[in-house]
Amino acid sequence: MSGHNKWSTIKHKKAAADAKRGKMFTKIIKELTVAARMGGSDSDANPRLRSAMLSAKAANMPKDTMTRAIKKGAGELGGADYVEVSYEGYGPGGIAVLVETLTDNKNRTVGDVRHSFSKYNGNLGQDGSVAWMFERQGSIVVGDDEITVDEDSLFEVAAEAGADDLSSEDDLFFVTCEPGSLYEVRDAIDKAGFPIREAALVYNPKNTIDVDPKNAQTLLKLLNMLEDNDDVQNVYHNAEFDEATLAEME
Repeated sequence: MSGHNKWSTIKHKKAAADAKRGKMFTKIIKELTVAARMGGSDSDANPRLRSAMLSAKAANMPKDTMTRAIKKGAGELGGADYVEVSYEGYGPGGIAVLVETLTDNKNRTVGDVRHSFSKYNGNLGQDGSVAWMFERQGSIVVGDDEITVDEDSLFEVAAEAGADDLSSEDDLFFVTCEPGSLYEVRDAIDKAGFPIREAALVYNPKNTIDVDPKNAQTLLKLLNMLEDNDDVQNVYHNAEFDEATLAEME
């Protein structure tokens, strides 16, 4: 699958652990709020909201918490007004990094993101400096610790709905498709009873770069610092890590 490597698997496992500690809830609540603000609170008519709700359910978010976030976005309750802002830059070794945020304070967020890059030998770039190295794709992550997923059945359902590719790593399955097919493919997988962890439009690198061992740990610290920022929703990069380096993260 284009752009998929073991980092993706570790990232999703880390997200599951973060959800248990409540950290991931902040990111999902923001997505629920923005999705409802942009497309309304009717999930049947708002594909982005349906995807956010699937992520919330996968993270075992309480229904009341989910409902409040949606109502805030729809204007039924007061709350912060989040805006979407993306940042581009280079990490150690010239690795391209693309950061998506949802924030109610752009000055705070850009300061935090710039600090993260500077701390770990990177630099924040201008708009368009690295975005051209990535392609927009639909991505659906399938898997559950308590449910066994039959790969052949999943492939059949996904392919019939218009998916381009399916790959697996450990107990997770990664389905990719054209951006315009994301919600159709996701709905088909959901209706077939497969457990969806995440369904979203993502940026996958067109090509990856092997990371020099001397830069690998510093780059991982940068990526983790960005991921841990509550304003940051997604971090994309074009690095390819060796197995030994990634094993230290697990």
